[in-house]
Amino acid sequence: MQLSGQQYQIQGLNVLDICQQFGTPLYVYDADVIIRQINNLKSAFNTVPLRIKFACKALTNISVLKLMQTQGIGIDAVSVAEARQALLAGFKPKDITFTSNGVDFSEIQEAVELGVSINVDNLPTLELFGKIFGNTVPCCIRLKPNIRAGGNAKIQVGHEHSKFGIPLAQLPDVHTLVTKYNIVINGLHIHTGSDILDPEAFIQGANVLFTVAKEFPDLAFIDFGGGFKVGYKKGDKTTNMPDLGEKLSAAFKEFCKDYGRELEMWFEPGKYLVSECGVLFVKANQVKQTPSITFVQVNSGLNHLIRPMMYDAYHEIVNVSNPAGELKTYDVVGYICETDTLGSDRQLNEVRADDVLALLNAGAYGFTMSSQYNARFRPAEVLVYKGEARLIRERETMEDILRNQILLDF
Repeated sequence: MQLSGQQYQIQGLNVLDICQQFGTPLYVYDADVIIRQINNLKSAFNTVPLRIKFACKALTNISVLKLMQTQGIGIDAVSVAEARQALLAGFKPKDITFTSNGVDFSEIQEAVELGVSINVDNLPTLELFGKIFGNTVPCCIRLKPNIRAGGNAKIQVGHEHSKFGIPLAQLPDVHTLVTKYNIVINGLHIHTGSDILDPEAFIQGANVLFTVAKEFPDLAFIDFGGGFKVGYKKGDKTTNMPDLGEKLSAAFKEFCKDYGRELEMWFEPGKYLVSECGVLFVKANQVKQTPSITFVQVNSGLNHLIRPMMYDAYHEIVNVSNPAGELKTYDVVGYICETDTLGSDRQLNEVRADDVLALLNAGAYGFTMSSQYNARFRPAEVLVYKGEARLIRERETMEDILRNQILLDF
């Protein structure tokens, strides 16, 4: 979203016109930003055989998935339903990886029946996998590298106490199961967390994988996960992709030389591809002045964007209706019957009732983590593609709230 003259635009479209057409609250995604981020990643790793698997839990709208598919990337799914969405969007089974965590084994079996690649992250599942499939279906294993990296503690997933991955200390048990059931291990995977700024965290994880990989002769790929840092505030530092690409690619090529053949390098970015593409537009219901704070109360809240409450995440807020107004200080809060502060102590151009505010960097883990809490409707979604704003999800209605409920006759 860019300020052009006295109006904010997405691909040349006035955002207020988009909000007028589709109403608020409203998620709007810029396809050009998604394509830009994909190309940035491809460019940074253009000297190695690269496969990008979009971590679709970040944004699962099937039109967005279809856009990803047209750009030649794959999907990392964390449920069979996500895998099925990807298939509906046009992905082939071979382009989808199912990375489960603690699921019932029937879900693994269903994923195998769909033909998608399997990533296993615990010993009991690996043993069941071996018993049932033997050497007929290959799988990847997810390792826990004992690295603490990333932003909020809730999104650090590679450390010793994380529930994710097989600890390195259990590698002998992995080999026992692989030998016992003749399991074909075709990939190794780690994911240490989200919002990782320091390239050395990736290099550290890579070194773990390179060491372990020498114990597995049938590898086709190594998956380095995702977690690249994106900017939320002006001046925020982000992952230096060219620097990371140069360092990690050099290390990977040296490893492949030692391994004896060339493998594929996989990444599974989520937030990096879609965070910056998304804007949540909300309307100011009223401006509430108190002796100490001025609240802007909007027609949205934690039911539509839970990240500020769950992760203490920062989203820049802009008054798109009054970009030239006098700067004043506000707390922007939601309409949920819970404390749902979307932004505190924010300098905004003067906000008036019915003004439209934009919450930036809302493309990742926005709609996908939304709910019907307080019996509120989830918002519509719009994709701006080639200069046209197109509806990709209708706003919910009362029928959606009541769907699947059963009213008993007492």
